[in-house]
Amino acid sequence: MNGKATTTRTRLDRGRSALGPALELVHTGRAPTRAVLTAELGVTRATAGAVAAELEALGLIRVDSRPGAGAGSQGRPSHRLAVDESGPVVLAAQIHADGFRASLIGLGGRTVATAPGCTTVQADPAQVLGEVVAAGAQLLRETGRRCVGAGLAVPSAVAEPEGTALNPLHLAWQPGAPVRGIFAEQVAEAGIAGPAFTGNDVNLAALAEHRHGAGRGAQHLLCVATGHRGVGGALVLDGRLHSGSAGLALEVGHLTVNPEGRPCHCGSRGCLDVEADPLAFLTAAGRDPGPEVSLLQQARDMLRGEFDEPAVRSATERLIDRLGLGLAGLVNILNPDRIILGGLHRELLQADPDRLRAVVADRSLWGRSGGVPILPCTLDHNSLVGAAELAWQPILDDPLTVLV
Repeated sequence: MNGKATTTRTRLDRGRSALGPALELVHTGRAPTRAVLTAELGVTRATAGAVAAELEALGLIRVDSRPGAGAGSQGRPSHRLAVDESGPVVLAAQIHADGFRASLIGLGGRTVATAPGCTTVQADPAQVLGEVVAAGAQLLRETGRRCVGAGLAVPSAVAEPEGTALNPLHLAWQPGAPVRGIFAEQVAEAGIAGPAFTGNDVNLAALAEHRHGAGRGAQHLLCVATGHRGVGGALVLDGRLHSGSAGLALEVGHLTVNPEGRPCHCGSRGCLDVEADPLAFLTAAGRDPGPEVSLLQQARDMLRGEFDEPAVRSATERLIDRLGLGLAGLVNILNPDRIILGGLHRELLQADPDRLRAVVADRSLWGRSGGVPILPCTLDHNSLVGAAELAWQPILDDPLTVLV
């Protein structure tokens, strides 16, 4: 082989090994132009161009045919890069205590279509997951989009490698339900292409926020959230979820923040799970929850519309203090560089940000030494987007192998 052929082969191999990292850069918005892609990958302009062209040929991204420069920029104009909005999708689904939602989500975390979810969750996980997959299959038929995988978010720790839901406390499912196996079987039976994955809903919310939302750029990101029932947490380290040795890390809902507090489902008392969720908020304000809408929506409506009422303000302060105490303990142990809050916790932060930050700073060694940014989550349905990230990951790892 002559020298020129060797150089061409070397450039081709280097470019193919860069396909996955390049796609992730475009997917997360960190490479809006080919020039940025070149710099981030540490390759030549020619290699970056070849990588972008191959990803475009796979139907994953679009390369602007005319290079342009932003206002005030210097140097040679560069081709803009974006995900292909007509490209493949994944099926993403979320189960929670008040129902489920199924969506088709493309690269970039972009929702393509969503199916109306049910309002009750049956005690048989196979029945619920069958309804979820049927809703997703209907969306695929209606849109005609190509599906390359499926992801499911559940309100439970998911044991690895078995894929079992160990503690679906707020569902009527039996502990240890094999949700990943059931979901994968239902996906295959529906003729939906690609692998199927399952994960904890707050873990997946954190992953989505790290890639597309309030967690972008954080190295050690702590996410704490309460949705319809209970409290969950997640930690992203250097861009990867920290799920522990068996997928069970960051069960923050069972931190005790009030030793004399309400009994918890886990057998303890005064856990975050029962002291800082929507039901705790409604109860603290003296309200009886109704069946019309979800507990989360009832709590949000009360906080937004009745914050000036003494009982609601007192309940807000009580939950903020409980949440702040839990966050301070986590800061002391984990030393994150950013905290993001989701669900009702996001609303509490926005209602009285100074109080929450003061509690964390007062109770935390690292908080007093400089403070940890505490921000609201920014993505709508971030657990759904995170479920999609699970399904996209094999393609981000190796676009050629998966799609060719």
